Amino acid sequence: MNNSARAARVLVSADGRGLVSQAGAVLLWETMRVTGLGQGLSDSLARWRAPRAVHDPGKIVADLAAAVALGGDCLADIAVLREQPALAGPVASDPVVSRLAGTLAHDAPRALKAIRAARAAARERAWALARENAPGAGAGPVIIDLDATIVIAHSEKEQAAPTWKRTFGHHPMTAWADHGADGNGEPLAICLRPGNAGSNTAADHIETARLALAQLPRHLRRKVLVRADSAGGTHEFLDWLTAKSRRLHYSVGMTITGDIQAVIGKVPAAGWTPAYDGDGQVRDGAWVADITGLLELDGWPAGMRVIVRKERPHPGAQLRFTDIDGHRFTCFATDAKKGQLADLELRHRRRARCEDRRCAKDTGLRNLPLKGFAQNQLWCEIVALACQLIAWTQMLALAGAARRWEPKRLRLRLFSVAGRLAASGRRLRLRLAERWPWATDITAAVARLQALPSG
Repeated sequence: MNNSARAARVLVSADGRGLVSQAGAVLLWETMRVTGLGQGLSDSLARWRAPRAVHDPGKIVADLAAAVALGGDCLADIAVLREQPALAGPVASDPVVSRLAGTLAHDAPRALKAIRAARAAARERAWALARENAPGAGAGPVIIDLDATIVIAHSEKEQAAPTWKRTFGHHPMTAWADHGADGNGEPLAICLRPGNAGSNTAADHIETARLALAQLPRHLRRKVLVRADSAGGTHEFLDWLTAKSRRLHYSVGMTITGDIQAVIGKVPAAGWTPAYDGDGQVRDGAWVADITGLLELDGWPAGMRVIVRKERPHPGAQLRFTDIDGHRFTCFATDAKKGQLADLELRHRRRARCEDRRCAKDTGLRNLPLKGFAQNQLWCEIVALACQLIAWTQMLALAGAARRWEPKRLRLRLFSVAGRLAASGRRLRLRLAERWPWATDITAAVARLQALPSG
């Protein structure tokens, strides 16, 4: 059998002209244009521009976000844009980028507030342009998912500490806006915390939720459902959510205590109704029940319901001490007054999309590249910018399954395509590889974005 592998050597030379790598990044530039994110960052960060500076701080932060969206994981990766001025414009040198990071970190509270203000303004425009594809469109609420994640540190960084998983690093709290089954999510807040921060610290949940709400368009802030795992099932956090001044709805996990275990055993067989699978169909071997009337809920918010799920563990699963009679139990609390138990439980269980689609780990959050805590807070904002750029590109420009692609797949199929720049008169033309399988997807997406007015 003959070996069909290439036998001849490929001659490689660095003398190509007019060629562009990462040509699919044009999607990110167009998304910045239509949402006004680039201009918003320039306006918000204008106070940190030196009188005779060549580079705009807002443009530098936007370039860093684009570099991270393309797969970068440190400040120096802005170099992938520097040699493509026709697409990216003038890009600052590494020393200029490093100095700006230090300057912004030195004035971290005001700098973070300025970046977040630009993000919120751009988000309002992006969601308005997305119409029915945006969170909160139609009768449904905007769903905010809270979740903590561990970022491992491989060297001594400020406030890095041993984590509850016996690793070493940081333990940021994140908030995500769910785009539903047809799309991904986008980060509303990434709050950096020391590695030894608790998972169920109510103050951190409140601060992250507060920052997330500030990112929403004002007219949607009364139309919010906050979801969290059992770490959010604390008196203090639920009291904050149910304050009359906020009028938020909630669906948060609850730890199965001894009292709840005792109550579960009292639920009659008729009290259990079939649970649903992820497609909304009856799932064999899973049931739900409302145990609110069997519990003493003094001190908890008025109108709170506690719903428990019972299911047979899959073959080979290791039983836990909270499992009763060979069944696995989970429960959550909600303020929902209407709806079938199975529907409410499915809605709560879909918060797992926050974990399944935690694209920040693939977009700069796997490792914090800087030493100072304030510097890494700034890096978390850049990660949030990069993630929301990707999410807005999918929401505004892509269709079908491409709206659900993870960052790795987007980079492989869309962003990494090569192209050739050709100037004709006053117009610049980017020619993509003719045989690239997803070239038509890219050109269609660019056409959709270019049909939208600038922000």
